[in-house]
Amino acid sequence: MASPQSTKTGLNLPAGMNQTSLRLETFSSSFRGISSLSSPSKSTCSDRFIPCRSSSRLHAFDLQDKEPTTPVKEGGNEAYCRLLKSELFGSDFASPCLSPAGGHGSASSPMSPSTNMLRFKTDRSNSSPNSPFSPSILGNDNGLSSDSSPPPRPPRKVPKTPHKVLDAPSLQDDFYLNVVDWSSQNVLAVGLGTCVYLWTASNSKVTKLCDLGPNDSVCSVQWTREGSYISVGTSHGQVQVWDGTQCKRVRTMGGHQTRTGVLAWNSRILSSGSRDKNILQHDIRVQGDYVSKLVGHKSEVCGLKWSHDDRELASGGNDNQLLVWNNHSQQPVLKLTEHTAAVKAITWSPHQSSLLASGGGTADRCIRFWNTTNGHQLNSIDTGSQVCNLAWSKNVNEIVSTHGYSQNQIMLWKYPSMTKVATLTGHSMRVLYLATSPDGQTIVTGAGDETLRFWNVFPSAKMQTPVKDTGLWSLGRTQIR
Repeated sequence: MASPQSTKTGLNLPAGMNQTSLRLETFSSSFRGISSLSSPSKSTCSDRFIPCRSSSRLHAFDLQDKEPTTPVKEGGNEAYCRLLKSELFGSDFASPCLSPAGGHGSASSPMSPSTNMLRFKTDRSNSSPNSPFSPSILGNDNGLSSDSSPPPRPPRKVPKTPHKVLDAPSLQDDFYLNVVDWSSQNVLAVGLGTCVYLWTASNSKVTKLCDLGPNDSVCSVQWTREGSYISVGTSHGQVQVWDGTQCKRVRTMGGHQTRTGVLAWNSRILSSGSRDKNILQHDIRVQGDYVSKLVGHKSEVCGLKWSHDDRELASGGNDNQLLVWNNHSQQPVLKLTEHTAAVKAITWSPHQSSLLASGGGTADRCIRFWNTTNGHQLNSIDTGSQVCNLAWSKNVNEIVSTHGYSQNQIMLWKYPSMTKVATLTGHSMRVLYLATSPDGQTIVTGAGDETLRFWNVFPSAKMQTPVKDTGLWSLGRTQIR
């Protein structure tokens, strides 16, 4: 006879097993089957891709534990929290949820949004102090390059020795003369005693232009801007105009009572200054000796320069005055009397209109800058020695000055800061003469030591690079006559 259990289920069950245990076994086996179907093996492809975060360096994005805002509830599953962080963010972030001190950990869940998720932080471990991009070198704590201006350029190197030296016998040691000029066609004119010599820079050829005779001497020379004609001032007060290419005299003009120590051309007018205190305006297209006379100085006129736009003429004299004239008046429009010694050194800025620089003699020693529009003095600097000449570079905004007592030096200045770029020495007497090459890179200086020295001081107009030191050339000296 069947038992009641077997009758109800229709199964023969062993002793000690009831229907309840059979049902539990069946449920558990079916659960395992479902679990195996919903969890594919590692070799089975799925629609989700979970990257390996252990190699992603997520610590560089400032994913760090934050201070808790609310305490973790007692009985929280610390092991589960640690396991979840490890699975989501890698082993580097598997720190315990509860901190050892205080029993509190991070309250922010790894699955919750965080303001630090995409906040970049410099990886200090990969930054070395010797790297050019190191934060310690750039002075930037976040390691990012700033938009600040680039570092200042190092000072331009100027050769300290002349690249060529010419012997110039009978070169006068007279502060009031101007007997050296360099033409736009690269020909240097030098007055030596009674003669004028032309030195062609391209081939070092020397040509004798003229000889004034035993009773006269050369006091000034000046090329036209085109470089074809040259004017010569004599000790007798004459002004001669010569054709530089044919070595032929074109014109002789009088009007001065004594020596003509300074000349200046503009586009069509030749101005001459003399010991007779007057300035004469010559027009070679007119038959007369001069077309106008400018009277204003009380002593010898020794400095004379036209502005680059031909509108203003600056004159300096032994009366310590600097006068500015225009084309429409025979009276000076400006009388500048701040100098305390003779004003021979005069130059106009090629970079800014109405900007004039002047230099004073032994008792003054100053270079002064003027705005000729209103007559205001813009700046003044004491050079420490007699200022004999000034020349403004057309390539860069710099000025070169030559000096006499007591150092006989050549100085290069950066305008408007007037910081010294270089100081050149080599002449044994005061540097009375100065001219600039047509390319604006080389200057020639002359002194009573009867030498002409060529210096590379300015960069070229197109490439502002340091000039090369060719000091070995100075070992060979040649004569200009």
